[in-house]
Formats: sequence, structure tokens, C-alpha cells
Amino acid sequence: MPRDGEETGRTRFSAMTSLDFGSSTTALVLIDLQKGIVSRTLAPHSAANVLERSVQLARACRAKGGPIVAVHVTFSPDGADRLRQPVDEAMVVPPGGIPADWSEFVPEIAALHPEVTITKRQWGAFHGTELDLQLRRRGVSTIVLCGIATNFGVEMTGREAWQHGYNVVVAEDACSSMDLELHRFAIGRILPRIARVRSTAEVVAALGTRH
Repeated sequence: MPRDGEETGRTRFSAMTSLDFGSSTTALVLIDLQKGIVSRTLAPHSAANVLERSVQLARACRAKGGPIVAVHVTFSPDGADRLRQPVDEAMVVPPGGIPADWSEFVPEIAALHPEVTITKRQWGAFHGTELDLQLRRRGVSTIVLCGIATNFGVEMTGREAWQHGYNVVVAEDACSSMDLELHRFAIGRILPRIARVRSTAEVVAALGTRH
């Protein structure tokens, strides 16, 4: 299993298109960096590394004048707003229900004081929320995505953003999943078709470019 920072399928895409944010307004969208998800076993990047890099991205984006959007997922106490279609691998709710602090942002993210907070009820952050409205009213045309899990919330939000006409950038090493192969497949096969996949360092450098 690759260690944190090793090749996970994105390097071959770096030279295909330049990472130039120009004068476009850019928002950082942080996906599900909440207590109940960050606490899970992750691969290939640890929770600590994902959070550290997310904070780096937030500082760079804010310095550029772009908003920080923090997204978390939660459900009503009775679970009535959860999707319930029959599937082969349904979400397993722990005995006693979801912990009270499950959806709370971890301290590193709460300390950023995001300009926008989005609560979603499914993987993607656009459906049934005001994310698109908030981005468009701020003149955002490019979003940088990071968070957990790569192949669930990050990938689905990236797909939705792409369909809405946004330019999408994914910070590969500021994302992680519950399994290396899940992360690798999303990064190597799916996300390059809807986004530019880069490292945190590359995104931060691009955000720091003066135009």
C-alpha cells in the first residue's frame, strides 16, 4: 500500500492542462470534514494530512479573495430525510443511532470560520441545497474540492459542479477514502474527466500567482 504522498494515479494528468486561475473567482469547497467521518480509518492519506492540507488550501484561497465553503452531511433524528431506496450495500447506522456530534466540523475546519456552510442529506453537495446559489451570487466560476471520501462526497460533488458548468479542481492529497483502491480509481479514472487533479502544493502555487 502506498504511503502518504506516494503515486495514486494523478501524476500522469498534471501536464495535460495548465492550472491557471486567472482572474476568476475561486471557492474552496471542503467536503464532510466532520467528526463522524474524519475519525474513520482512511487511505492513502491520513486524516491529519487531509486536514493540514485543507487548511493550507483555505488560507491560499482566502488570500486570493475567494470564499471558503464547508459542507457536512447530517440527518433528522428520525432519519426521515435519508435516502431509502433498496441497494446492495446500505449505510449502516450504529446501535443507538448516529452520535450527537457526528456531523460537527472538526476544530481545524470550524476555526476557519467559513463564509458558507452547507448541510446536505446525500453524497453530493448541490442537490437539495443552496450551494449553487451561494457560489453564483459570489461570482464563483472555479471550485477547488477536497475532503472525505474521495469516491463518495468529493466525486459526487465534482460531478454535480461539472454539470452545473463550474471549473473543477481536485486537490488529490487533500482527499482520502476508506480504502486505497476506492481513492485510486476515483482519482485515476473518474475525476480527470470532469476536473483538473493536482496536488495541494500545485493548487496553492496557482492561487498565489498574481494576474
